[in-house]
Amino acid sequence: MDRVIQILVNAAALYVAVIVVPNLEFTGEWWKLLLVAAIFAGVNTFLRPILRIFTLPITIMTLGLFLLVINALMLVLTGAISSELDLGFVVGDFLAALLGSIVISIVGLALSMFIGSTRMAGRVL
Repeated sequence: MDRVIQILVNAAALYVAVIVVPNLEFTGEWWKLLLVAAIFAGVNTFLRPILRIFTLPITIMTLGLFLLVINALMLVLTGAISSELDLGFVVGDFLAALLGSIVISIVGLALSMFIGSTRMAGRVL
């Protein structure tokens, strides 16, 4: 059940990011956004921890700010996978991914706190 809640929170956060951030676009039906959210959750679950381990020295040197770059890269990868699967989610450039990842983190944290999901609350950075 936690995974379903995580995907729904990701879908809502992605939707807000698409509305707020220029160069983040989604064209499609609502179920495609759920698929994009599932891809985003999968990328964050499996690839992000590996990248965090490999980039630990630079993350320490930048006092954790490099984690924002990792989050943006996860969003770029989600956009690339979405484009390959023709789901309608497009990340225009890296700045859009960086701003989008910040918006997604804030909205995801707020929704997780509102819902009471402890799983997403620790996934901000």
